[in-house]
Amino acid sequence: MKIFITGATGFIGKHLIDQLIHIEHELVCLVRTTSNVNTLKEVGITLIEGDVTDKASVLQGMSDCDWVIHLANVYSFWEPQKDIYADVNINGTRNVMECALETEVDKIIHVSTALIYGKPNDCPFSENSDIGPERFSEYARTKYEGDLIAWELHEKQGLPLVVIYPSGVLGPGNPKANGQYIQNLLHRRMPATIFNDSIFTWVHVRDVAEGIIKALEKEGNIGEKYLLGTDNISMQQFNELVHDISGVPLPKLRMPNTLAMLNATLLTWFANLIKQPPMLGMAIDMIRLLKTGLQFDGTKAERELSIKYTSISAAIEEEISYHQANSVE
Repeated sequence: MKIFITGATGFIGKHLIDQLIHIEHELVCLVRTTSNVNTLKEVGITLIEGDVTDKASVLQGMSDCDWVIHLANVYSFWEPQKDIYADVNINGTRNVMECALETEVDKIIHVSTALIYGKPNDCPFSENSDIGPERFSEYARTKYEGDLIAWELHEKQGLPLVVIYPSGVLGPGNPKANGQYIQNLLHRRMPATIFNDSIFTWVHVRDVAEGIIKALEKEGNIGEKYLLGTDNISMQQFNELVHDISGVPLPKLRMPNTLAMLNATLLTWFANLIKQPPMLGMAIDMIRLLKTGLQFDGTKAERELSIKYTSISAAIEEEISYHQANSVE
């Protein structure tokens, strides 16, 4: 099959490409002019310069493709220009979905996030749970809006849609908030731990890549949703795993929740003023998420996609080994 992919140079995208190049598919990747595409060129992937906000480039790349994987998004909890969330996560998603309809692809995998569920009444929640009334970050809000567009096109115009909802993604080469948090612990930058009792569901990045491919290749699953994640553990347990694997001492202090919220509010205000990220990643959107937690049941993907989840301790160990080997500071 000929597969059109957005977001191939991102964290999940790199692991996805690593798996796809060993399968007999023809790959076409939409890449920005600022992206590092050396690896993609080395393995002979067809590259289309453009951006999901440029509908013409999306349409060009998707022409004659059988399947689509939409990974491109703005995944962060603070940006100097707030409009970028809506531009990419909402309008960019609309462009990709409308082009998929226009080119009549057989299937499109939209990679969303479990954060769009907010805090449902069900705990842990599942794919069929009612979505909570509130999103706790601009990232989650705009991803949710993008989801609504995709599902509306599925229901009203027959978009051949499958949606993947990963949780906190871990693994080697992780540049995102989770990876930065582990780095802060490893380099003893954290003066105190916060929200130790909050519980999250985690997943290895290779399991996400595998889930995307298996959902793409599975027959008869148009209209399905798959939450990807395993091991619901508290932040205290997460911190202890980092300590046990690395041997690095944890902060002795625990910051009260109210003080963490106050600090994040002030640090985000200052970050917005100077247009630089908040210290230690303490953006208010991130702190709201840490306070709320996120617990779901990812066993549907195990059953229907035959995924065997990697343990979170193994994911953390790989991530720590990567940081140490590459001297990530």
